[in-house]
Amino acid sequence: MSIIDDIDRKLLTELQRDAGLPLEELGNRVGLSRNACWRRIKALEAAGVIRAKVALLDPAAVGLGLEVFIQVKAAAHDAAWLEKFARATRGTPEVTGVYRMTGDLDYLIRARVADMADYDRLYQTLIARVPMGDVSASFVMEEIKHTTELPLARAGQR
Repeated sequence: MSIIDDIDRKLLTELQRDAGLPLEELGNRVGLSRNACWRRIKALEAAGVIRAKVALLDPAAVGLGLEVFIQVKAAAHDAAWLEKFARATRGTPEVTGVYRMTGDLDYLIRARVADMADYDRLYQTLIARVPMGDVSASFVMEEIKHTTELPLARAGQR
């Protein structure tokens, strides 16, 4: 699927907001019949545009009220270190995102923990699994905006 049309954009926008909508309601919102809506969703899934349908949880309600961004400078710049780092972060459930960055730091890790003691446990776990050159952390005091919704106004246009 190389081009996403206006109906696909409307459909994807609605699904990003609530993937649990009944097909009838979803179809009404985007101007499609229930069956046409289902066919489009299946095509978007087959094309890999829709990767998964998930439930978004309230972190505080499940005891993970502290979000932390961990800045990492690599201890080495070789394939072996990167593989070890990737394995360590992928295998750590508290880690919700890992990004290789430009600029002064090499990697940015986003994690969810219960509190500072839980962060310290996470930190100790990570440094035991992979050597890191320099590690610093910033803790989220207030979440002003967080969304999983991609801006689809012009997505897929050529």
